[in-house]
Amino acid sequence: MKLKSILTLVCITTILFACGNDKSNNNQDTVVSKETVSFDHNVEQFADIKVLRYQIPGWEQLSLKEQKLVYYLVQAGLSGRDIMWDQNYRHNLTIRKALENIFTNYNGDKTADNWKAFETYLKRVWFSNGIHHHYSNDKIKPEFSSNYLNELLKETNTVLEGEAFSVLFNDVDAKKVNQAKNVDNVALSAINFYGPNVTNKDVERFYKAKKSPNPKKPLSYGLNSQLVKEKGVLKERVYKSGGLYGEAIDEIIKWLELAKGVAENEAQGNALGLLIDYYKTGDLQTWDDYNVAWTAATAGNIDYINSFIEVYNDPLGYRGSYETIVQINDFDMSQKMKVVADNAQWFEDNSTLMDAHKKKNVVGVTYKVVNVAGEAGDASPSTPIGVNLPNANWIRAAVGSKSVSLGNITNAYNNASSSGRLKEFVHDDEELELEEKYGQLGDKLHTALHEVIGHASGQLNPGVGETKETLKNYASTLEEGRADLVALYYLYNPKLQELGLVEDWKSVGKATYDGYIRNGLMMQLIRLNLGDDVEEAHMRNRQWISAWAFEKGQKDNVIEKVVRDGKTYFNINDYEKLHNLFGQLLRETQRIKSEGDFAAVEALVEGYGVKVDQAIHAEILERNKQFKSAPYSGFVNPVLVADKNKEGDITSIKVTQPETFAGQMLNYSTNYSFLPEVN
Repeated sequence: MKLKSILTLVCITTILFACGNDKSNNNQDTVVSKETVSFDHNVEQFADIKVLRYQIPGWEQLSLKEQKLVYYLVQAGLSGRDIMWDQNYRHNLTIRKALENIFTNYNGDKTADNWKAFETYLKRVWFSNGIHHHYSNDKIKPEFSSNYLNELLKETNTVLEGEAFSVLFNDVDAKKVNQAKNVDNVALSAINFYGPNVTNKDVERFYKAKKSPNPKKPLSYGLNSQLVKEKGVLKERVYKSGGLYGEAIDEIIKWLELAKGVAENEAQGNALGLLIDYYKTGDLQTWDDYNVAWTAATAGNIDYINSFIEVYNDPLGYRGSYETIVQINDFDMSQKMKVVADNAQWFEDNSTLMDAHKKKNVVGVTYKVVNVAGEAGDASPSTPIGVNLPNANWIRAAVGSKSVSLGNITNAYNNASSSGRLKEFVHDDEELELEEKYGQLGDKLHTALHEVIGHASGQLNPGVGETKETLKNYASTLEEGRADLVALYYLYNPKLQELGLVEDWKSVGKATYDGYIRNGLMMQLIRLNLGDDVEEAHMRNRQWISAWAFEKGQKDNVIEKVVRDGKTYFNINDYEKLHNLFGQLLRETQRIKSEGDFAAVEALVEGYGVKVDQAIHAEILERNKQFKSAPYSGFVNPVLVADKNKEGDITSIKVTQPETFAGQMLNYSTNYSFLPEVN
């Protein structure tokens, strides 16, 4: 499970290439990075997006063998990049190839408004790994006409026709993921996890018939396959070598085998071997075996995430999106934050959960601050800031989990140029001062507590199925909200000061509470078009937590809605009572998960997390017009360039930085396209 950045820049402070037969990056537009205080994190801004760079602190301290391991893992990750594009929408690869051919071959007027609109559209598609917005899931609308696109196609001898052309301009497949109530979510989602004519009932019936060999260790059925109908019969197309996406998976395997050869230790090598076996066979038992081995492999300086993992893009929560993150341990920060994991049992014992829902023995929770060395798939260009894996509840309970905070990503957000948006939405100078002084620390602790304690806490009642089965399309937002509530509950607690994590626990807690309510009730609305419902899982959970706390605290005026000079603010009058409300809601969300109470989660999410106060939304959008900083950010990746001797052995690896977003995207399409346009 991953924690996405709350709001670009503002809320962050409130909360590889070989020679020979391998494809080369010699034509990539890069400059050697300089790790200095003058490092420019900003690349460019377009539409609602800002593209940033990040550095890789500590790279020079790694041995050549460790650098090779990172290099191979990054290559493996990029080799599967096109899988994510095809998973997101069946026509994405066809559309991308055509648009990129136009972009690189058009020799007409590039100062015209139509061409600028085309460039912006292509960049938005690149950023979202497809034609649907990376966050809202809405189809991105071109600001040029179909006639103009036809002109570009003709002038560049490019072919784009049929549904792949018309879908850019019509209302078909309008939502990548449709989470609306009382509709057929599968049929109305454009995500390419299901074939034509597959429905919610089909999916539920198909997987209800699946029985795990060991019911206490349920397999993640559906995680690595596409479900289709052939002559009326449901069938899975499994992602594996020789199966669906086999061409790209074979490339992933090639690089993982090289990585295994330079593993830091036996445990890490064994885990990589199981991941390779999983890619070769698609066997879900091997996937579980791999996750157990990977979770236990905690030694070493290098770690990684790779495969079909998060299920947010599946409206029913079965299928995993391809993603990869390669990580280097940040030794100093990891040691400081290790105290959170070491005290996991204390946090569990002292939570507001019912006794029956508490784990009696929280095991194997590891927490590290890491520096990212490369990302791909669902983790790029838009990236999480924290990750907790594996997702299987039984592995968490029996073996534990790994939690990481992506330190250099968070630092890049914090050090990129900011705006005055915060001052516009804080209630008063006291709130502003708290945020400026304690906001970044509160954000780091929120990430740590969310990932380490939040996702690791609680247990299901005996006999209750996995949340994707019991809570269905509300499972993801309930789980993210539950983890947020764990973090919020403990962020206003003297235990943090006792553990040496903060010097003033009340001020840190207040700053975090201010930021969470401000964002949940107001600031995140700048990401929505007026009239839209909230659909993304993390946005929903921030709203239902904030709106529930606001409503339940009205009698005691815990959170006060203030209108001053025609502008709305939310001011917390009683932090202690808000802390208690968060504790009550935490208890209830865990009960819902533990008991599999679908009616209750539906009432909670639909009642507080979906609908938006239209008057406030219109006001927020109007107030935000003065700020030029985009509401979403993402990253280009550093490029690892391997130097080789005459024998083909790597002698050194240097880190370079792409100068442009388009340069990196075109390079990726040239060097890491292993799939046909139609799969």
